[in-house]
Amino acid sequence: MDHTPASPPLISRRRLLTGAAAATVAGAFAGGALRPRAAHAAVDGHGLRIVDRNENPGRLQYYRFATDAIEWDPGVNVLLPDGYHTSGKRYPVLYLLHGGNSDFRHFHMHENIVNLTAGREIIVVMPDASTGWYSNPVSTNTGPRNWEFFHIEQLLRWIEQNFRTFPEYDGRAVAGFSMGGFGALKYAAKYYGHFCSVSSHSGPASLRRDFGLVVHWANATSAALDLGGGTVYGAPLWDEARVSADNPMERIPSYHHKRVFLVAGTSPDPVNWFDTVNETQVLAGQREFRAALSQAGIPHEGLEMPGGHVFRHDMFVHDLNGMLARLRRAG
Repeated sequence: MDHTPASPPLISRRRLLTGAAAATVAGAFAGGALRPRAAHAAVDGHGLRIVDRNENPGRLQYYRFATDAIEWDPGVNVLLPDGYHTSGKRYPVLYLLHGGNSDFRHFHMHENIVNLTAGREIIVVMPDASTGWYSNPVSTNTGPRNWEFFHIEQLLRWIEQNFRTFPEYDGRAVAGFSMGGFGALKYAAKYYGHFCSVSSHSGPASLRRDFGLVVHWANATSAALDLGGGTVYGAPLWDEARVSADNPMERIPSYHHKRVFLVAGTSPDPVNWFDTVNETQVLAGQREFRAALSQAGIPHEGLEMPGGHVFRHDMFVHDLNGMLARLRRAG
């Protein structure tokens, strides 16, 4: 059962992205519609105000926050393990990041996350990110869109204050699909001490390859679908320091002592132009990234599977088993 209220319909990227160049980079990384801000409730110690919630005896809990980091009120689903309400245990946490043209409900509504995690002793946190590429943008014409700050400085701390977790390196994993797979790789590198396991399901791992194609994707989609013409990395000139700070390929030493998992498709749909462009680029970037990890002597698991730009349920279950083996056990 879906415990979350309906959000506005997702905005068609074909309708919003204008011009051939913008359409070229849209792909599967485009983002969801925006919501107006709600009235603010009391502010907690991390700058979050709960403006809507559905806390219940089941596994799936829903929250919507007002925060000065984001102009509108982002939602978060928190999926608890079976028996959480009565066990008294503490649990590891997986931060699971959605891709483009999506929102915080994606894994619940479209990927069967409740059943995929049944019987597993882990809390799964699924936050909104719009089409912000898990970043604090260089520019915005739609008010604050500091997704990175919201996730790392506010939400992570709020989760650890309000749920029975292990607030430590071995207590946290981060994973994502598509744009979220990039976000997971980025967060694990930039915030080295936060996550002991990182997983990218069809997520870009190299920003600068092919003359910075992924940077162009991020800029065009964020401009059209989140920032009102602003960009994540700056245009026409990039903030080069910010690109380097976010680029997994330029942060290879930061993956030492972490569990690293990557998967990408080898045979995207030949009649789906967007699928072909996206997964072809993702696969090439993951191969480059895996080669760099190998050269640095960093263990990792990199898989290539038939198909295109999709979230593979069997690969997520395989990945989840690896996470749980690396994370601190519930208790």
